[in-house]
Amino acid sequence: MFSSKANSVFQEAISLYKVLNSVDQSFQNKYNKEQDLIAHLLFRKCWIDTIQWAYEDIIRDPNIDPVSALKLKRMIDASNQDRTDTVEFIDGYFLDLYKDIQPTSSAKINSESPAWAIDRLSILAIKIYHMQLETVREDASQSHRSSCLSKLNILLEQRKDLSSAIDDLLEDISAGKKFMKVYKQMKMYNDNELNPVLRANK
Repeated sequence: MFSSKANSVFQEAISLYKVLNSVDQSFQNKYNKEQDLIAHLLFRKCWIDTIQWAYEDIIRDPNIDPVSALKLKRMIDASNQDRTDTVEFIDGYFLDLYKDIQPTSSAKINSESPAWAIDRLSILAIKIYHMQLETVREDASQSHRSSCLSKLNILLEQRKDLSSAIDDLLEDISAGKKFMKVYKQMKMYNDNELNPVLRANK
Protein backbone atom coordinates (compact mmCIF):
# COMPACT_ATOMS: atom_id res chain seq x y z
CA MET A 1 0.00 0.00 0.00
CA PHE A 2 1.17 3.52 -0.79
CA SER A 3 0.59 4.81 2.73
CA SER A 4 3.01 2.27 4.20
CA LYS A 5 5.75 3.59 1.95
CA ALA A 6 4.87 7.20 2.73
CA ASN A 7 4.85 6.65 6.50
CA SER A 8 8.19 4.85 6.29
CA VAL A 9 9.78 7.67 4.29
CA PHE A 10 8.40 10.24 6.73
CA GLN A 11 9.98 8.37 9.65
CA GLU A 12 13.30 8.35 7.83
CA ALA A 13 13.16 12.10 7.18
CA ILE A 14 12.31 12.91 10.80
CA SER A 15 14.99 10.57 12.17
CA LEU A 16 17.67 12.00 9.88
CA TYR A 17 16.73 15.58 10.79
CA LYS A 18 16.89 14.78 14.50
CA VAL A 19 20.50 13.55 14.26
CA LEU A 20 21.66 17.19 14.24
CA ASN A 21 18.28 18.65 15.24
CA SER A 22 19.10 22.05 13.79
CA VAL A 23 17.18 24.25 11.38
CA ASP A 24 20.53 25.38 9.97
CA GLN A 25 21.65 21.96 8.77
CA SER A 26 22.00 21.35 5.06
CA PHE A 27 19.43 19.23 3.27
CA GLN A 28 20.41 16.07 1.45
CA ASN A 29 17.63 13.93 0.06
CA LYS A 30 18.09 10.25 0.83
CA TYR A 31 16.28 9.31 -2.38
CA ASN A 32 17.39 9.93 -5.94
CA LYS A 33 14.53 11.41 -7.94
CA GLU A 34 15.60 9.53 -11.06
CA GLN A 35 15.38 6.19 -9.24
CA ASP A 36 12.35 6.79 -6.99
CA LEU A 37 10.64 10.10 -7.68
CA ILE A 38 7.77 9.72 -5.25
CA ALA A 39 10.06 8.73 -2.34
CA HIS A 40 12.25 11.73 -3.24
CA LEU A 41 9.23 14.05 -3.05
CA LEU A 42 7.86 12.49 0.14
CA PHE A 43 11.23 12.79 1.87
CA ARG A 44 11.53 16.44 0.87
CA LYS A 45 7.96 17.15 1.98
CA CYS A 46 8.47 15.76 5.47
CA TRP A 47 11.87 17.44 5.82
CA ILE A 48 10.25 20.80 5.09
CA ASP A 49 7.50 20.07 7.61
CA THR A 50 10.01 19.02 10.27
CA ILE A 51 11.98 22.24 9.91
CA GLN A 52 8.80 24.29 9.91
CA TRP A 53 7.74 22.61 13.16
CA ALA A 54 11.01 23.80 14.68
CA TYR A 55 10.53 27.31 13.27
CA GLU A 56 7.08 27.49 14.84
CA ASP A 57 8.51 26.48 18.22
CA ILE A 58 11.27 29.06 18.06
CA ILE A 59 9.09 31.99 17.04
CA ARG A 60 6.82 31.41 20.06
CA ASP A 61 9.65 32.22 22.45
CA PRO A 62 8.21 35.17 24.45
CA ASN A 63 11.71 36.61 24.78
CA ILE A 64 12.64 36.42 21.11
CA ASP A 65 14.35 39.49 19.71
CA PRO A 66 11.92 41.36 17.39
CA VAL A 67 14.49 41.56 14.59
CA SER A 68 15.14 37.83 14.87
CA ALA A 69 11.41 37.19 14.93
CA LEU A 70 10.89 39.14 11.72
CA LYS A 71 13.72 37.25 10.04
CA LEU A 72 12.21 33.98 11.20
CA LYS A 73 8.77 35.02 9.92
CA ARG A 74 10.31 35.48 6.48
CA MET A 75 11.84 32.01 6.75
CA ILE A 76 8.47 30.53 7.71
CA ASP A 77 6.87 32.24 4.70
CA ALA A 78 9.53 30.78 2.40
CA SER A 79 9.08 27.36 3.98
CA ASN A 80 5.32 27.53 3.47
CA GLN A 81 5.83 28.32 -0.19
CA ASP A 82 8.29 25.43 -0.50
CA ARG A 83 5.77 23.14 1.18
CA THR A 84 3.00 24.18 -1.21
CA ASP A 85 5.25 23.74 -4.24
CA THR A 86 6.24 20.26 -3.08
CA VAL A 87 2.61 19.24 -2.56
CA GLU A 88 1.90 20.32 -6.12
CA PHE A 89 4.87 18.29 -7.39
CA ILE A 90 3.43 15.25 -5.61
CA ASP A 91 0.06 15.81 -7.26
CA GLY A 92 1.90 16.15 -10.56
CA TYR A 93 3.39 12.71 -9.98
CA PHE A 94 -0.06 11.20 -9.51
CA LEU A 95 -1.53 13.07 -12.47
CA ASP A 96 1.17 11.53 -14.65
CA LEU A 97 0.77 8.10 -13.04
CA TYR A 98 -2.96 7.98 -13.77
CA LYS A 99 -3.01 9.95 -17.02
CA ASP A 100 -4.15 6.95 -19.06
CA ILE A 101 -6.96 5.96 -16.68
CA GLN A 102 -10.38 6.56 -18.19
CA PRO A 103 -12.84 7.51 -15.45
CA THR A 104 -16.16 5.69 -15.45
CA SER A 105 -19.34 7.60 -16.24
CA SER A 106 -20.20 7.61 -12.53
CA ALA A 107 -16.74 8.70 -11.35
CA LYS A 108 -16.67 11.46 -8.76
CA ILE A 109 -14.08 13.97 -7.67
CA ASN A 110 -12.63 13.83 -4.16
CA SER A 111 -12.81 16.81 -1.80
CA GLU A 112 -9.01 17.06 -1.80
CA SER A 113 -6.25 15.82 -4.06
CA PRO A 114 -4.03 12.90 -3.02
CA ALA A 115 -1.09 15.19 -2.26
CA TRP A 116 -3.02 17.40 0.16
CA ALA A 117 -4.12 14.31 2.08
CA ILE A 118 -0.47 13.18 2.07
CA ASP A 119 0.46 16.64 3.37
CA ARG A 120 -1.70 15.97 6.43
CA LEU A 121 -0.13 12.52 6.83
CA SER A 122 3.36 14.04 6.87
CA ILE A 123 2.44 16.59 9.53
CA LEU A 124 0.74 13.85 11.53
CA ALA A 125 4.00 11.86 11.53
CA ILE A 126 5.76 14.82 13.16
CA LYS A 127 2.98 15.24 15.74
CA ILE A 128 3.28 11.56 16.63
CA TYR A 129 7.06 11.85 16.99
CA HIS A 130 6.85 14.77 19.38
CA MET A 131 3.87 13.47 21.33
CA GLN A 132 5.70 10.18 21.91
CA LEU A 133 8.62 12.13 23.37
CA GLU A 134 6.22 13.79 25.81
CA THR A 135 5.07 10.38 27.08
CA VAL A 136 8.59 9.59 28.35
CA ARG A 137 9.75 13.02 29.54
CA GLU A 138 11.56 12.49 32.82
CA ASP A 139 11.09 16.12 33.91
CA ALA A 140 7.32 15.99 33.37
CA SER A 141 4.67 14.84 35.83
CA GLN A 142 3.01 11.47 35.60
CA SER A 143 -0.31 13.15 34.82
CA HIS A 144 1.33 14.99 31.90
CA ARG A 145 2.83 11.77 30.54
CA SER A 146 -0.49 9.95 30.91
CA SER A 147 -2.37 12.74 29.17
CA CYS A 148 0.12 12.72 26.31
CA LEU A 149 -0.13 8.94 26.03
CA SER A 150 -3.88 9.26 25.54
CA LYS A 151 -3.29 11.91 22.87
CA LEU A 152 -0.65 9.74 21.22
CA ASN A 153 -3.09 6.85 20.94
CA ILE A 154 -5.61 9.14 19.24
CA LEU A 155 -2.93 10.38 16.81
CA LEU A 156 -1.93 6.81 15.99
CA GLU A 157 -5.56 5.94 15.29
CA GLN A 158 -5.85 9.06 13.15
CA ARG A 159 -2.79 8.00 11.14
CA LYS A 160 -4.29 4.56 10.60
CA ASP A 161 -7.57 6.05 9.37
CA LEU A 162 -5.92 8.68 7.17
CA SER A 163 -3.54 6.09 5.69
CA SER A 164 -6.50 3.87 4.83
CA ALA A 165 -8.39 6.78 3.27
CA ILE A 166 -5.40 7.72 1.10
CA ASP A 167 -4.95 4.14 -0.08
CA ASP A 168 -8.66 3.90 -0.87
CA LEU A 169 -8.55 7.17 -2.82
CA LEU A 170 -5.57 6.06 -4.91
CA GLU A 171 -7.23 2.69 -5.56
CA ASP A 172 -10.43 4.41 -6.67
CA ILE A 173 -8.51 6.72 -9.01
CA SER A 174 -6.60 3.80 -10.53
CA ALA A 175 -9.91 1.98 -11.07
CA GLY A 176 -11.59 5.01 -12.63
CA LYS A 177 -14.08 5.35 -9.77
CA LYS A 178 -12.73 8.80 -8.89
CA PHE A 179 -10.77 11.31 -10.89
CA MET A 180 -8.16 13.91 -10.09
CA LYS A 181 -8.62 17.59 -10.71
CA VAL A 182 -5.85 19.74 -9.31
CA TYR A 183 -6.11 23.46 -8.67
CA LYS A 184 -2.89 25.37 -8.14
CA GLN A 185 -2.90 27.18 -4.81
CA MET A 186 -2.30 30.56 -6.44
CA LYS A 187 -0.91 32.08 -3.26
CA MET A 188 -1.12 35.82 -3.61
CA TYR A 189 0.89 37.23 -0.71
CA ASN A 190 4.28 36.18 -2.16
CA ASP A 191 3.58 37.58 -5.62
CA ASN A 192 5.00 41.00 -6.48
CA GLU A 193 2.04 41.73 -8.74
CA LEU A 194 -0.78 40.33 -6.60
CA ASN A 195 0.26 41.60 -3.16
CA PRO A 196 -0.46 45.37 -3.13
CA VAL A 197 2.22 46.03 -0.50
CA LEU A 198 4.93 44.27 -2.53
CA ARG A 199 3.67 45.91 -5.72
CA ALA A 200 3.96 49.35 -4.17
CA ASN A 201 7.56 48.70 -3.12
CA LYS A 202 8.86 47.40 -6.45
